[in-house]
Amino acid sequence: MGFDKVLNSQVQVQDQLSPAEAFAAIALAAIASDGYLSEEEGRAISYTLSRMKLFRSYSHDAMLKIFDKVLGIVRTQGINALFNAAEEFLPHDLREAAFAVAADLLLADGIVTAEERGFLGDLHLSLGITSDTATQIVQVMLIKNQG
Repeated sequence: MGFDKVLNSQVQVQDQLSPAEAFAAIALAAIASDGYLSEEEGRAISYTLSRMKLFRSYSHDAMLKIFDKVLGIVRTQGINALFNAAEEFLPHDLREAAFAVAADLLLADGIVTAEERGFLGDLHLSLGITSDTATQIVQVMLIKNQG
């Protein structure tokens, strides 16, 4: 499924998302953009987020509750609803960081599928990130993941 359809979708989540939940939802949507979420990818999201200032004060149980909530939205309302809610509730000052984390997670395995490439293109537009900034972030993440 292309995320261009998600961005035009009117599917809405009934619950509001906290900034941390919205950020985690973007990371989850990025990983799931190829239609598959492996256990290893789930651990990568958890590890990446736990190292961030936004999530440092969250206990393991609190992180599990965040993932339970965002995965529950995917199960009951679909990825479109989760993506739309994440975009709506993600504060502007976290948008570039969310894009960087999404790019990092997608580029970590060294393989970028057409779906993942499309997701990053749609994500930078939906988050209001300029093409130049998005390109710079992707270039840095490519360098980071070479080693």
